[in-house]
Amino acid sequence: MTPKARWEIENADVVVGYKTYVTLVKSLIKSGVEVISGTMGREVDRAKAAVEKALENKAVVVISSGDPGVYGMAGVVLEVAALEGVGVPVEVVPGVTAATAAASKLGAPLVSDFAVISLSDLLTPWKLIEKRLKAAAEADFSIVLYNPQSVGRKEPLTKAYEILLKYRSPSTPVGVVRQAGRDGEAATITTLKKLLDCDVDMVTTIVVGNSTTRIVNGRMVTPRGYDLSQ
Repeated sequence: MTPKARWEIENADVVVGYKTYVTLVKSLIKSGVEVISGTMGREVDRAKAAVEKALENKAVVVISSGDPGVYGMAGVVLEVAALEGVGVPVEVVPGVTAATAAASKLGAPLVSDFAVISLSDLLTPWKLIEKRLKAAAEADFSIVLYNPQSVGRKEPLTKAYEILLKYRSPSTPVGVVRQAGRDGEAATITTLKKLLDCDVDMVTTIVVGNSTTRIVNGRMVTPRGYDLSQ
């Protein structure tokens, strides 16, 4: 997390977040601070609770893993505050999103243009996800896949794999990173052909190289285009 994010958590009156994320920052939450946590799927309820607490003139921190503006809580908090018609000031504090955290463990696969796509179809129709996958693959972006697979949701990654193989060579470098920046972190560099052989879950980030991505001293590198002969 950024120093600013850490400061906000350490100086909060109220901390609101998904229970797993609250556990991750438990050591930063001072005694006496009110903690409102819950399960996935209750994001709107947590946003409403945060607004209510802010109206009591309390310093409220709503936490997300990574960056709150990338598949995080920033949007829903802003929407709820506007819907409630209250004048609560909302500051979005940036963090380090999984895309850049994972990329740093693999080398430099995102030095050129890239696209970030979530394979979770809980809030986004699969047809739209599929359309975005095809467009990004055809445009030769490096592609970062969030939320690739869970115990009960394995089909999306298989479908994404099939789409990518239509536009990328089977030998395209692919990075698979679990728990980026957390305890238990593990990074693997493989190929697109062997992607489905990797252990993948919801705390895994997948980075698929573009047509120029190569392995340099065991690290993924997508060249920016510099002339190295000079």
